[in-house]
Amino acid sequence: MTRFARGVPVTHLSRPLFRVGLAAALVVSSLAAQAREVAGDAAAQIRRTSFGVPHILAKDERGLGYGIGYAYAQDNLCLLAGEVLTVNGERSRYFGGEGKTVEQRDNLSSDLFFAWLNRPAPVDDFLQAQPVAVRDLLEGYASGYNRALGERRAQGLPAECGTGDWVRPITSRDLVKLTRRLLAEGGAGQFAEAVVAATPPELAARRPVVDYSVALARQARFSAERGSNAVAVGAERSANGRGLLLANPHFPWVGGLRFYQMQLTIPGQLDVMGAALPGLPVINIGFNQHLAWTHTVDTSKHFTLYRLQLDPKDSTRYLLDGQSLPLDRQTLSVAVKGDNGTLSQVERTIYVSKFGPVVQLPGQLDWDRHAAYSLRDANLENTRVLQQWYRINRADSLDALKGSVEQLQGIPWVNTLAVDSAGQALYLNQSVVPYVDQALLDQCSNPQGAGPLIVLDGSRSACQWKVDAQAAQPGIFPAHLLPHLERRDYVQHANDSAWMANPAQPLTGFSPLVSRADQPLGMRSRFALQRLQGNGKLGVTELQQMVFGDEVYLATLVLPDLLQWCKTAAADVKGVCDSLAAWNGKADLDSGIGLVHFENIAEVLLQHPESWRVPFDAADPLHTPRGLAVEQAVVGKLLRDAALASAEAVQQSGVSAEQRWGQIQQAADGTPVPGGPQALGVYNAMLSIPVGPGKRLVVSGSSYLQVVSFTEHGPEAQGLLAFSLSSEAASVHAGDQTRAFAAKRLAPIPFTEAQIKADPQYRQYVISERDKAQVASARK
Repeated sequence: MTRFARGVPVTHLSRPLFRVGLAAALVVSSLAAQAREVAGDAAAQIRRTSFGVPHILAKDERGLGYGIGYAYAQDNLCLLAGEVLTVNGERSRYFGGEGKTVEQRDNLSSDLFFAWLNRPAPVDDFLQAQPVAVRDLLEGYASGYNRALGERRAQGLPAECGTGDWVRPITSRDLVKLTRRLLAEGGAGQFAEAVVAATPPELAARRPVVDYSVALARQARFSAERGSNAVAVGAERSANGRGLLLANPHFPWVGGLRFYQMQLTIPGQLDVMGAALPGLPVINIGFNQHLAWTHTVDTSKHFTLYRLQLDPKDSTRYLLDGQSLPLDRQTLSVAVKGDNGTLSQVERTIYVSKFGPVVQLPGQLDWDRHAAYSLRDANLENTRVLQQWYRINRADSLDALKGSVEQLQGIPWVNTLAVDSAGQALYLNQSVVPYVDQALLDQCSNPQGAGPLIVLDGSRSACQWKVDAQAAQPGIFPAHLLPHLERRDYVQHANDSAWMANPAQPLTGFSPLVSRADQPLGMRSRFALQRLQGNGKLGVTELQQMVFGDEVYLATLVLPDLLQWCKTAAADVKGVCDSLAAWNGKADLDSGIGLVHFENIAEVLLQHPESWRVPFDAADPLHTPRGLAVEQAVVGKLLRDAALASAEAVQQSGVSAEQRWGQIQQAADGTPVPGGPQALGVYNAMLSIPVGPGKRLVVSGSSYLQVVSFTEHGPEAQGLLAFSLSSEAASVHAGDQTRAFAAKRLAPIPFTEAQIKADPQYRQYVISERDKAQVASARK
């Protein structure tokens, strides 16, 4: 038998012989025979197509995981190694406590938080709760990653690994820890500093110094950095009378939430294409032969706070139904590297009530001698998340997808939109939400449950989350009490509530923790609904143009009034006004600095809703608010102050009047990136930060783009991974898709065997644990 040890490519074989000798069925038969020869052997075939996208074929889950882990480590070894270090609370050991994570959290706070989050007991519980198939995927993933690590270490680790002394083999437990970090993103993870710094009032002088402003800014940016657009078009509106889906998640371009594109195949059982988050052996957003789906970050609450009434005699005890209970003290220890290279141990005590950890945000959530605040995150008890996505991956109908979500309730903090080949469109706002209805809010919180944080009375057992036997987890809403909508025309979502998924059938009557109606829509939602109005047919081109048109929707609502104001404005804002008049109203590469000025001015205006000429009307949410009341003196003054401030800010940033947007907003390798701020209604939402004179670096935004159209021959898909497959600068696949994204060219996504093998960049190799063992033995 021909050997493919060490993952050696076989592109030197002639294509006719190659196709015949490595047909999918024969390959699977060969892999099965190898597995029978060596007990527990994992094997996979990895086929790479254009942009290096891997298509992984195996006979079982362990082999599939093996191929995923191996392929991922070929492209993103150091990224995953760094995230494993983070979720194990070991950054301070190697980089010092004052260093920063990708999220700009100090290493010590990060380590202490993850030492608490990923304590042995909950990690063990999560692992033991997994079905055999998921455990096999995790174990295979770790084994495949470790194989690639050994090979790459022998070749010389990528520059992104630095000295490499912190890079180590991983286990399935590390992958569980990565998964638990993902679960915590919608709740406890936003309070990491507040958890590790919470200190009883009598020890206030010893409270650790942390940057709470970073934590607060992270909470505020959660939706901006992890937003998304989705449109699922049904048979009544699609051009060919079948299902059509646009997936446009806005996720970070760096770190542990950076998508990876791949196809997973177990013949006869699984064949799914799409994108996955680091360390997850499942497709999060994608399609198979029968359906296509995507997710958008929801507005539902996934945690609540509890106000603890403290025992007057002891601020580390709290009263529940009149009984004094002690806060559980969990002592954590983290190794910290000092300036001289020596290690020391830093200990911290986390205080935990029966609801969860005590959190402390000075001036907002204070721990004094009367009260403290405890956080309960529903997703920390969600052990079903991986099984949930694997069930979706294998779903052979829209009913199967919907049934799995209703049964498992494993979706953490996102909506689900999907279409099938028959042209049915589905919207589900069915994630893990605390069962706190309006009645419980009225009894235990403020009447409307308003504000960004829901705070319940922690002194009464009656205020605990309700329990329903039909829910997959105690204390969360059962699926039948959460929003869902099936249509034959369309459903859409862009990070508002469930209310206007389709205006023809508003979704109302839910707990405020789930979804709110009668609230102003975001600009991206209004843009999408405006594009979807009427009865016109929609095809792939129309959905692509929604993203690649780079229209600034807010400009259509206010720019005419703004330019009218400019006609009578003072001379000191003429430069700003001239740039606004010359601007094309888009956030594309050729847009002038009028876009920058408009963004600065709009940021001020959006903080003053009284500036609208027509205020929000819940009876007309698609068209209100709109217009600027420039005839009002107070609005005129606001505009002049904002324009002057913008002129000064642009000058200080080093942006010149002649610069184009593509010269300002760029990827790390200098590739110009179209798109702009979601607050302006740019569907192709991008978050970029200043990095030097006249430059902004994209850190989040459009990530995995997917347009799937079902035809009589099955799914036809086009897409891109906007930041490209590899996070390693030396890789040929570090920027190739980014350049295609800048050129607004979606690429065909090979899915069938014929499409994969016809790809001009096709290459393949077979890996197995037995090959690895034989190579190691030969070297001894």
